[in-house]
Amino acid sequence: MVIKTKISYGIRDSVNQHDNVKALLKAIDEQFVTSDKALASTRIMKFSSLRLTDVSGVREHLMQMRDIVAQLKTLEVEMFDSFLVHYILNTLPQKYEPFKISYNTQG
Repeated sequence: MVIKTKISYGIRDSVNQHDNVKALLKAIDEQFVTSDKALASTRIMKFSSLRLTDVSGVREHLMQMRDIVAQLKTLEVEMFDSFLVHYILNTLPQKYEPFKISYNTQG
């Protein structure tokens, strides 16, 4: 099959041999479905480990977290906005405690 020359060796080597293009493409597609699960797991771990540092500001921290959430959404892992707000507030350092209290006491 000529198509095999256009597929990278790593992908070609990760699937079984197939006689026709349709079967080969289906096997490759199935291989990457499981990769989406691994990618979602990696993104969740990154999301849960992010903390605000003095190197990056609050805006950058929020943008990183929202970016990861958007990536997770494309992988069919969704989070409610209310959860995100509370989770992000809990990742802020102690010096932001007055801000957290102010947010939590608003009606």
